[in-house]
Amino acid sequence: MASGYLITGGLHLDGLMDTFDGIFAGKKKLLKAMKDSKVGSFGVQALVFITLIQIACILKIQNLIIFVLPICLFWGRFSNLFFIEKFKYMSYKKKSISHKKFWNGFKKESLISIIFLLIFIAYQFVSITSQAILIKFLILILIGIFLSYSIPNILGNKIGGFNGDACGASVVLVETSMLFMHAILL
Repeated sequence: MASGYLITGGLHLDGLMDTFDGIFAGKKKLLKAMKDSKVGSFGVQALVFITLIQIACILKIQNLIIFVLPICLFWGRFSNLFFIEKFKYMSYKKKSISHKKFWNGFKKESLISIIFLLIFIAYQFVSITSQAILIKFLILILIGIFLSYSIPNILGNKIGGFNGDACGASVVLVETSMLFMHAILL
C-alpha cells in the first residue's frame, strides 16, 4: 500500500478525500469543497475506512497478493475510461484542461488495456491448475467489469460529471472493491 502511495504521490487518495468532502457538502458547495486544500471530516473518514479495508484484505489474501494486485490495479485505472466516455468534465475554473481534449473514444482508448487483459486471462488459463480457482478467477474478471463501470457511474451521477478528483476516487474505490472481492472469494 505504501509503495502505491509513494509512486502516485497520494494523488488518488487525495481525489478520494476531496470527492467525499464534495459529495457530503451538497450540490451547491460540491466543487468548492473539492477545490478546498483543507481536508474535511468526510474525506478523513473515507481515507481511514478505505485504508482499514485494504489492510484487512491484504492480510486475508497474503501470498496471493502478487496475483491479485495487478488485476485490482488494472480495473481501478480502467474505470476512468468509462468515466471519461460517459460524463462531461467539471472544472473549478472557467478555463481548464479537459481530460476529453485528446479523447479518441472508448474503443480506441481501451484497446491496449483489453489486449493486456486478454493476455492476462490467457496466462491464468495456462497457469491455474485447479478448475475451482479458474472459475473464481473468471467470476472476479466479471466482477471487475461490473465494478469498473458501476463505481464511476455512481460517482458521475452523484457529482454531475467528472474531474481529476473524481477519477482518483474511482481508482481507489474500484481497487479496494476488487481487493475485497478477492479476499471474500479466494
